[in-house]
Amino acid sequence: MPSEILVKILSYLDAVTLVCIGCVSRRFYHLADDNLIWVRKYAAAFRSKRSRWKATSVEETATSLSLLSVWDKEDGYWKKEYITKQISSVKAALTNSLSPVKRRTSLPSKTKESLRISGLGWTIILREASGKEHIMQHSNLSVNDNSVTVFWHDKNWPHVDTLSTLDLYGATPIFMEQYKGPNTSCPRWLSLIEKYDLSNLRKSAMIGCDRHVRVFCVNPGLLVGLWQENGGLAFVMANIHSHGLFERSIMGSDTIPYTLPPDTTFVDNYPDSMTFYGDKGFQLHIDIHGSKTYFLCSTFHNLFCRRAGINNGYVKFLMINLKNNREHLPLVGKVGLEWRTDCLNGRIESCIVVDMTLLDEDKKPIWYVSSPVCLRSACLPDFPQPAYSFEYMDSVGGVCADLGWFENTDEYFIVRLDIYLSVAKLQQWFGRQ
Repeated sequence: MPSEILVKILSYLDAVTLVCIGCVSRRFYHLADDNLIWVRKYAAAFRSKRSRWKATSVEETATSLSLLSVWDKEDGYWKKEYITKQISSVKAALTNSLSPVKRRTSLPSKTKESLRISGLGWTIILREASGKEHIMQHSNLSVNDNSVTVFWHDKNWPHVDTLSTLDLYGATPIFMEQYKGPNTSCPRWLSLIEKYDLSNLRKSAMIGCDRHVRVFCVNPGLLVGLWQENGGLAFVMANIHSHGLFERSIMGSDTIPYTLPPDTTFVDNYPDSMTFYGDKGFQLHIDIHGSKTYFLCSTFHNLFCRRAGINNGYVKFLMINLKNNREHLPLVGKVGLEWRTDCLNGRIESCIVVDMTLLDEDKKPIWYVSSPVCLRSACLPDFPQPAYSFEYMDSVGGVCADLGWFENTDEYFIVRLDIYLSVAKLQQWFGRQ
């Protein structure tokens, strides 16, 4: 069929179909890049406010534009302009929806609405040592108070022993106004969030198991489940904290992750003699859940630390004292991590997810994390009940907690909770030694 006839046919397609048909062959790729087609779509979608007051048809606007700028531009120019403008529109819409924040945590309060508006999803790319790639969009997700838990499961996973890396991306539809759900054919742009090394997965820390799966933790915040029967991949689960969630999922490129701008507190208003170790109203928000079910949501105010609590480069904040029964907090419900695949589901009793947000006196997040942790047996002095502990530590901060099991109420209680923040982070935050 002559190219002129094909271009005429393609001109009746919407932008999503036009982009997709460009993947059919090299000839269709060049035909679908036709500037006259895309300048008309650009004129229809992004007419200036002034022109909307006039009774000018889209065809007339496109014709005037085409006479001026179509023939002197390289093929695909107006397609790039159209897509760039669409991406800018998505980012502007998201910026408006993210403006309201929760008073308690200063985190976005309309995460679900923003996800619905943008059509944002998450994609993983599994790479084999041979270079072969497997691209998978998320199967389902759970929006928590301070994080998002994303799941992937499939019947045709590559074998885990062949995998070398896993890359986690935010995937946003380019044409937001035509987004109608998780349509796999909808063109999306990718924003790299994190790269994970899977070459030595079996040597990673196993943090739990049940009769069907074993789960391994790959920091930060990634869980990989392997079948007990054959050692193959069962599911992948990622925990992403809400602070900077949309920026990291949208603003990066497919090769370079977006870095949140450094946020520091100005100390000009404070006397030089004051030493800051959280004594000016630091707050901690901690949520403990099993990916969907919440066991604890709590806030601690006015954190402080004595000089004796500063050791090995970390400041220690004592949240819950083992010897003070009034401070002990219960975990509500049956504790464990819930997992699901296409054919099976279960709960791993020794694994939970902890979301933590540490705020300064201006309610700016100093440290934040969402990560699975493992409950391990512990021995507590002068504590007759069965005890367990969990811990998490990175270069910025960490948490150590002890849990007691009370058979008379059939529930766990947090009987000790310590939070750690690096001295280097505090010095960087306040801009002083």
